[in-house]
Amino acid sequence: MRYSQSEKMEIIRLVETSEVSVKRTLKELGINRSTFYKWYQRYLEDGYDGLANKYQPPRQFWNAVPLGEREKIVEVALEYPEKSPRELAWYITDTRGYYVSESTVYRILKAHDLVTSPVYTVLTARDKFFEPTKAVNELWQTDFTYLKVIGWGWYYLSTVLDDYSRYILAWRLCSGMSADEAKLTVNEAIRATGIQYSRVIDRPRLLSDNGPCFISQAFEEYLETEGIGHIRCKPYHPMTQGKIERYHRSMKNIIRLDNYYFPSELEDQIRLFVAHYNNERYHEALGNLTPADVFHGRDREIKARRAQIKKRTMRLRRAQNCSLSLV
Repeated sequence: MRYSQSEKMEIIRLVETSEVSVKRTLKELGINRSTFYKWYQRYLEDGYDGLANKYQPPRQFWNAVPLGEREKIVEVALEYPEKSPRELAWYITDTRGYYVSESTVYRILKAHDLVTSPVYTVLTARDKFFEPTKAVNELWQTDFTYLKVIGWGWYYLSTVLDDYSRYILAWRLCSGMSADEAKLTVNEAIRATGIQYSRVIDRPRLLSDNGPCFISQAFEEYLETEGIGHIRCKPYHPMTQGKIERYHRSMKNIIRLDNYYFPSELEDQIRLFVAHYNNERYHEALGNLTPADVFHGRDREIKARRAQIKKRTMRLRRAQNCSLSLV
């Protein structure tokens, strides 16, 4: 407990006028003897003024973010309001060459009332298999989801996602969920990756649910012709396809913010979201890299550059804060 100047003076007077010993008096008051004698010594030396609480300036941390950099963080947050504090931290590191932690960005934005509620829906799903993939084009995931166009009805989005990098390889907005539509989407993924020129043993496997289009004989024959193995998830267990399910949730949370009156309008917005998701959105499960960074093999180079930026930034902050403490 912190006592005021007048309270300390009153305690000293009580001890001085007490008819019992100092030890017993302080015990009744619940005050440590060493604390009391420090007060009493300062009182004997400086009188009543010596009992004033001394101001302790805030501690100066060697790695504190300078005021100028804090203002720049706020400016970036205002420029990109859709980015979370985590995404802003890595965006600043990658584009400005200045390292700042996720927690620091959060505290700065919180102080400026710039932390908004996250735009997502929690989805319980396994982040990875018991034997996770170790390279791109080792396993693909595919699925359909539905979106509404006002006056036109429901349209179905067919997507193929690379399991290792979470990169969207191909997508198509379809009027139905037939085997032919699924085949066309997989065929676009094959052309986009060029796996048709690789050896058969290097072809990816395809993970899907048990929808009618995926268990049809025509779809199985198509995959066999392309040399692609087919894995189907456990019935009534969509968490097996957790990565593409999460992608669909993230996409719908943004796409459904607007109404669409023509399929072309919806298609344009999906195209914009896929480009953002693949090339700009920092994915926490990928070590705050974009799917494109991992898919195209830039992850090691980026991580090495980030480590250098962090080391250089820490040296700069130490020098700045040490010079301020000497002023």
